[in-house]
Amino acid sequence: MLAGLILAAGQARRFGSDKRQASLPDGRSLLAHTLSTYRTVCDTLYVVIGPDDAFAQALCKEWECRAVVNPQPEQGMGSSLACGIQAIKHDDPTDAIRGVIVGLADMPGVSPQVIQLVQQTLQDRASSYPDQPVVPRHQGRLGHPRGIPRAWFDTLLHLTGDQGARSAIPWDQAHVLDVNEPGILIDIDTPADLDQWVNEKSTR
Repeated sequence: MLAGLILAAGQARRFGSDKRQASLPDGRSLLAHTLSTYRTVCDTLYVVIGPDDAFAQALCKEWECRAVVNPQPEQGMGSSLACGIQAIKHDDPTDAIRGVIVGLADMPGVSPQVIQLVQQTLQDRASSYPDQPVVPRHQGRLGHPRGIPRAWFDTLLHLTGDQGARSAIPWDQAHVLDVNEPGILIDIDTPADLDQWVNEKSTR
């Protein structure tokens, strides 16, 4: 069994407002889009949010996700990942969850097909390669989501700062999946980024 883990507690300083609430062409918010995409694949989905986040709490309830509050999201992505892993370990004392599929809330171009591919690959390789993560790659660049085996959970519990798992896991030794999906590389940091993604998506 694998769980999905969405990091959605970022401060969105460059966007100028809460980018998770930005509307996409279908009328849904960016965060609603992300949660619905991952829920099509992940039976169990954890979402790390900030304190007093009524918007994200409501969406987690709507999409039947486990909301995990990071009390200090300003410490960066590493602290959010640590909070998510801590919640999974707390909820799973029998170690039934053998790994996580980690995604970011601001990457609307990630498709269910890529999530499914990462999930299935991590499951299939778990017995033979219990500590090898899985990562998609497009045109030579590693993207998201990333599959992380349970063997790394204790390491992730101690993360801090804004590097997330990049500094803790040897991604150069990961199992790489080459995919023809640029969305695994595109995150939304500014309104211009969102406009560009919408325009490119409409021309495909």
